[in-house]
Amino acid sequence: MSDDVGMSTEQREDTDKGAEHRHRFRRNPALNLTYRIGVGVVGGLVLVAGVLMIPYPGPGWLVVFAGLAILATEFEWAGRVLRFAKRYYDAWVAWLRRQNLLVKGLVLAGTGLVVIVTCWLLGVFALVGGWVGLEWSWLQSPIFGSRG
Repeated sequence: MSDDVGMSTEQREDTDKGAEHRHRFRRNPALNLTYRIGVGVVGGLVLVAGVLMIPYPGPGWLVVFAGLAILATEFEWAGRVLRFAKRYYDAWVAWLRRQNLLVKGLVLAGTGLVVIVTCWLLGVFALVGGWVGLEWSWLQSPIFGSRG
């Protein structure tokens, strides 16, 4: 373990040679608050985008971890959440690797079902069906209704 485990985010940054620009922000309370708000907004947006991407194929968890890492540069709680999330994500992946093919297939089917239902709710099937001349009523989104 490193010596800075018990240190706050501010203390770690103050000892880091690469954080000299942060000293300028910390000296000016208004600039420091603005910087922290900016980090919070950017990190929060990246985090929310990642959470929305989790059920879909692609980098959902990577984006979640990136959002938490951005937030952790200024907020100690985000660092704790990041360590917690990584630990449980790694445990989930390890558990899934140990499972037989049936369980892996069920997880894949569940993920596919989430993707299909989301596409239907957002009207993707009706849109694509319209491109190829399929105007079936069941393709219409219950949220957005018919197009015409």
